[in-house]
Amino acid sequence: MRLAGKTVLVTGAARGLGRACALACAAEGADLALLDVCADLPGVPYPLGTTGQLEHTAALCREAGAGVLTSIADVRDPHAVGEAVDLAHDRFGRIDAVVNNAGVAAPSGKPVHEISEDEWALMIDVDLAGAWRVIRAVGKRMCAARSGSIVNIASTAGLVGYRHFAGYVAAKHGVVGLTKAAALDFAPMKVRVNAVCPGSVRDDAAMEGRMLAEIARALDVPVGEHEETFVQAQPMNALIEPADIAAAVVYLLSDESRQVTGSVLTVDGGFSAR
Repeated sequence: MRLAGKTVLVTGAARGLGRACALACAAEGADLALLDVCADLPGVPYPLGTTGQLEHTAALCREAGAGVLTSIADVRDPHAVGEAVDLAHDRFGRIDAVVNNAGVAAPSGKPVHEISEDEWALMIDVDLAGAWRVIRAVGKRMCAARSGSIVNIASTAGLVGYRHFAGYVAAKHGVVGLTKAAALDFAPMKVRVNAVCPGSVRDDAAMEGRMLAEIARALDVPVGEHEETFVQAQPMNALIEPADIAAAVVYLLSDESRQVTGSVLTVDGGFSAR
């Protein structure tokens, strides 16, 4: 029970890695504040998480013994983010940790010179500025408490480039830079900020994940063949499991990593080592 007595706020919690991280935190004794937009966004060419999926995540966490609060919040909206953080603090009395997971993989699938102003702005606003808004909303209280751990979910796209994904790559590189800068700002107050960079994560049906399939669509890789295609690029000949990412997140949230800040933990089966 490495997170017993702690409250963890998770964004993008309706499904996928957000659900996997929430369940792992609940299993380690944490209470959860679960946030998701629970709506489709204009410009994102695939369905996003739903209210039903967010409530399913909450139910699974409650089954593990966690106290749970759900909030519908768009990380592009500073008022909604601030309100969700205030509600969580009022409910639990504290926010000890954050998993900044909310993000989109598309609009993508085109060379950089064909990206529109709106497509670029959407990607940066959700994937990079969204993480900053959450950090800003929780930072004052964490600094006052002189305690806290923030984990930003970046990507191997925050470490290397990918063709036809310039917006996503730029946003995730920004998340890595934000992590390092925030870690230095918060270090005197004993608030830690780290990033996890997942590789190709399998779309686990139990997590209702679909990110890998959407990346495949953007690259015109036939769904049904995409897992084999991505595995071929993996030095360890296997896709990453959501539980692998969740385990890394729990470590960084826990007191086991109390001297770890400004770090980037890559969970990609060796992909970025080449």
